[in-house]
Amino acid sequence: MEHQATDALVEAGYKQSSYDHSLFTKGDGDDIVIILVYVDDILITGSNKKMIDEAKDTLHNRFKVKDLEKLRFFMGIEVLRSKCGILLNQRKYALELLEYIGLSGSKPVTTPLEVNLKLTSIEYDTHVGKSDDEKLTDAGSYQKLVGKLLYLTITRPDISFAV
Repeated sequence: MEHQATDALVEAGYKQSSYDHSLFTKGDGDDIVIILVYVDDILITGSNKKMIDEAKDTLHNRFKVKDLEKLRFFMGIEVLRSKCGILLNQRKYALELLEYIGLSGSKPVTTPLEVNLKLTSIEYDTHVGKSDDEKLTDAGSYQKLVGKLLYLTITRPDISFAV
């Protein structure tokens, strides 16, 4: 759907960002509509209700689209509104990640990294003759986990160093 949505939006006069190809904008004077398309999720916002409704109509005319009204979740990020502003969090994403890696019963710690841990590269270990570390049997699952943790740092910068 992502490519079909791209074509429909460009045909309707939206400009595709050269920095993020899933971001589309359309302006009219001081007003703007912003559309973000990610696989089968679409986020629409703007400064003018009429322009937002026109954007929805453009998509409704080409696709089966369900309007969920106010944004609550997008790409694992929960959006909470109050009189003081907007709060973004990834609580549900973090809990699902803990369950995915089998640590849902773990106790919280202030720093999820061993204090004064000395990290070295394979090259260094080979040079100094250290060979007691196990090599990963599945680097792909480790890389996937690190990617998920990096994504989690969007709303949890306090864990950036440990990740």
